[in-house]
Amino acid sequence: MLGKGFASLGWCLLSSAPAWGAPRPAPPVGFPWSVPGAGSAPWNILVLLTVLTLLPALALSMTPLVRLLVVFHFLRQALGTQTAPTNQTLIGLSLVLTFFLMQPVGAAIQQAAIAPFARGQISAVEAVERSAGPLRHFMLQYAREKDLALFLELAKEPRPAHPEDVALRVVAPAYILSELKAGFQIGAALYLPFLVVDMVVASITTSIGMFQLPPVVISTPLKILLFVMVDGWNLLVGSLMKSFH
Repeated sequence: MLGKGFASLGWCLLSSAPAWGAPRPAPPVGFPWSVPGAGSAPWNILVLLTVLTLLPALALSMTPLVRLLVVFHFLRQALGTQTAPTNQTLIGLSLVLTFFLMQPVGAAIQQAAIAPFARGQISAVEAVERSAGPLRHFMLQYAREKDLALFLELAKEPRPAHPEDVALRVVAPAYILSELKAGFQIGAALYLPFLVVDMVVASITTSIGMFQLPPVVISTPLKILLFVMVDGWNLLVGSLMKSFH
C-alpha cells in the first residue's frame, strides 16, 4: 500500500509539471533580477561579492585607518605597555574614528551609486565606477604631489590637466605612502616626551647605583601617570581628527 501511495504521488507531480521545453512563467513585476538596466543577476552578484572580498583591503588603502593604526601603535610603544590597550581595542577605536571621518564620503557614494543601483537604474559595474569618484576626491586631499608624481612616472602616464583626471590606480598607492609618512611624523612627535622620561629615569637610577632594578619598571608608571594627567586620549584623538580637516 505504501509503494502504491508513493507511485500515485509521483504520478501527480509529473502530471502537474510543465511539459519539457515549455516556456517558463515570467518573474513577477518588481523581481530584482528583472529590473531594466540592472544587468544580469550572476554578473551583479559576482561584482558585489568581489567588492565585499576586497573591503578590508579597501578600508586599509583608501581610508584614514592606516594613519590611525600607526599613531596608536607608536603610542603603545612609547608608553611601554606591550598589550594595553589590546590590538582589538585599538583596531575598534580606529574603525569608529574612520567611520566618523568617512561619513561624508559614504553619503556621497550612497547618493551617486548605491541609491541608483538599488532602484535598478544602473548596473553593479556602473555603481562601482561611480563610487570611485568620492573616494578619489577624498584621497587627493591628503596625497602629496611628490607621491602622485612618483606613481604617475611609474605608470608612464602623462601629467593630467585636472586632479580629477588622475587614475585611481595612481591615487591609491600615493595616498597610502602619504598616510604612512603622516602617521610616522605624528608618532615621532608623540614618542619624544616619553623618551625624555625614559632618559631622565635611566640617568637617575644609574647615578644612585640602582643597577638591579631596570629603569623601565620605574619609567612606565610615570609615563602612564603623565599621559593620564594631561588627558592624553582627548588630546591625541582631537589632534588626529583635526589633521583630516
